[in-house]
Amino acid sequence: MLWTRLPLSCHSRPSTADWQPLRFDGGAFHLKKTAELARALLVLRLCAWPPLVTHGLAFQAWSQRLLGSRLSGALLRASIYGQFVAGETAEEVRGCVQQLQTLGLLPLLAVPTEEEPDSTAKTSEAWYEGNLSTMLRCVDLSRALVDTSGPARNTLMQLKVTALTSPRLCEELSTWIQKSAGSSELSPERLAEAMDSGKNLQVSYLNTEQNQHLQASLSRLHHVAQYARAQRVRLLVDAEYTFINPALSLLVAALALRWNRPEEGGPWVWNTYQAYLKETRERLEWDADAAHKAGLAFGVKLVRGAYLDKERAVAQLQGKEDCTQPDYEATSRSYSRCLELMLRRVSQHGPLCHLMVASHNEESVLQATKRMWELGIPLDGPVCFGQLLGMCDHVSLALGQAGYVVYKSIPYGCLEEVIPYLIRRAQENRSVLQGARREQALLSQELWRRLLGRKA
Repeated sequence: MLWTRLPLSCHSRPSTADWQPLRFDGGAFHLKKTAELARALLVLRLCAWPPLVTHGLAFQAWSQRLLGSRLSGALLRASIYGQFVAGETAEEVRGCVQQLQTLGLLPLLAVPTEEEPDSTAKTSEAWYEGNLSTMLRCVDLSRALVDTSGPARNTLMQLKVTALTSPRLCEELSTWIQKSAGSSELSPERLAEAMDSGKNLQVSYLNTEQNQHLQASLSRLHHVAQYARAQRVRLLVDAEYTFINPALSLLVAALALRWNRPEEGGPWVWNTYQAYLKETRERLEWDADAAHKAGLAFGVKLVRGAYLDKERAVAQLQGKEDCTQPDYEATSRSYSRCLELMLRRVSQHGPLCHLMVASHNEESVLQATKRMWELGIPLDGPVCFGQLLGMCDHVSLALGQAGYVVYKSIPYGCLEEVIPYLIRRAQENRSVLQGARREQALLSQELWRRLLGRKA
């Protein structure tokens, strides 16, 4: 089955002169309480302080020794945890989501369970099976948070593949994929068949233990996708480090063959594309064409990327060519080109092509909204926007109030698990945190306005 061009809206193509850009001037902050704004300003300023981000885990251990676990935990809950995390229990998460929904925003739940690629601690099958159970509970929670009385929206959640399969295996597979391009031994079709049938998959260059782990990993991924499809929850697969991304893309392609068929109502499995990599625009176009030719729906989460510093350090250490864009401006140009490519695909293929514009950059968001207008893509159609909980609210709120579909990426869980996760995310998103000065200025401006009793 091939894609057909589907009309997205009935209005004629508007002229650029009719375009009215959104204003990201903090005007929508009136929807938030003063205490929330004050906490946001304090936390964003703390997170923009490089020593705190670099030595976050050491600061956490130091505060526990000095203040005790209870007081240290209370301070974290009132600050960083409270700003970026929905809560620990289902009731706390529901309360956070209900508050977001009153602001015109939707939840994108993220389980803060993962294994760092160089970790040696969490390698047993029992740990991965435990993560599987956690992911299935996240599917249930994501579904339970949907307001069935409101407008129909896609229910989304994030999926980290290395929570279900070893990064070492992914690295091994990635090396083989790059060496033997075109080999049928690791084709998406073969992996999809193994997922669907449950039959053992034997890969010649893997040992017995690795083959067993690969089969168990395929089973876990298939289980999550199958359960998510049954609960009508779409999975957005996170991108990770480049030395394992070929394997992740292969696994996503295998899942897509099964769950992104139009008759399934796909796409149920989306992949993430990182604009800070030099190859992304070409790979995105190739993957979109491949999905088109296979008659599959195609789902994309487009990000700038979060692993820049480590990617460059690894390339330098190994004497390899740097795969990243040379600077932020080049990354922004790459993001713009990828965004234009995907928006045109959406306009041509309608509900069979979905896009999340996952960006905190105002120019990228404005480009997306303007091109949606010019291409006739409706606000409640296959394009949505995504930002992190607790960040970029001046953009998220403005989009939500204007009628765009906006998701907030929401980690949840106990303090002990989530704080190390937040610190790693902060280290990966250094440039975003340090670039949040405009948001800090808008928050400060709104707080002073309230303090002085001025009208908006």
